[in-house]
Amino acid sequence: MTRIAIAGASGRMGRTLIEAIAQSDDLRLTVALDHVSSPAIGQDATAFLGRNSGVIITSSLDALAQADCLIDFTRPEGTLEHLSACQTHRVNIVIGTTGFDDAGKAAINEASQSIGVVFAPNMSIGVNATFKLLDIAARILNAGYDVEVFEAHHKHKVDAPSGTAIKMGEVVANAWGKNLDDVAIWSREGHTGPRETGKIGFSVVRGGDIVGDHTVYFCGAGERIEITHRSSNRAGYAEGSLRAARYLANKKTGLYDMPTVLGL
Repeated sequence: MTRIAIAGASGRMGRTLIEAIAQSDDLRLTVALDHVSSPAIGQDATAFLGRNSGVIITSSLDALAQADCLIDFTRPEGTLEHLSACQTHRVNIVIGTTGFDDAGKAAINEASQSIGVVFAPNMSIGVNATFKLLDIAARILNAGYDVEVFEAHHKHKVDAPSGTAIKMGEVVANAWGKNLDDVAIWSREGHTGPRETGKIGFSVVRGGDIVGDHTVYFCGAGERIEITHRSSNRAGYAEGSLRAARYLANKKTGLYDMPTVLGL
């Protein structure tokens, strides 16, 4: 049994992960972490499921000594703190957190020299299949088509565009042999003038309880191709995360992404 720690144990994603682990045959929840100010501190991690696991939610990162792998969907500053503790205790980590700056990404890369790390903008198996479809479409539709990336998330999401939307733009740009930063249009307002050829536009919605919608439009003369992924709940992210944790079970070091985990 692989021993799993969950960061943000009382949050929406944390609880989804805990429930998925409870239903698995080869993974066992041994550590549940939350912020020191969380009202869930001291509670049983599976109390919300109507049963007790014996795993008490704690803010002590020393608890990671009881885990083989941490799954983290928190925020960049929290994840980086957890990453350091994982290095101390030689615990692998699956990172679903988005919004890292260059320094944060460098810290993750450095940590992968001493522990196993899966780091991806989206852990969903379906989303990663969508990335593959986008690569194929972008190579075929490499001239005469304007590309727009649309994404929508719940009102609590703190970064925009989402890491998934940015990755979608990167997939298209790379298929065109370009760097996303050179072709991205992150926002539009006022008198923008005609749309430039070869650019990739982004638009964002934040509101309500939207789990996650992403669409990439390839707009040509007389036709429009849309490649869409919609999440109705967080179960897909949890399943992908558990697959990533299983992948790391026999890894001591290294930085891996979800296409590698999924064999894509």
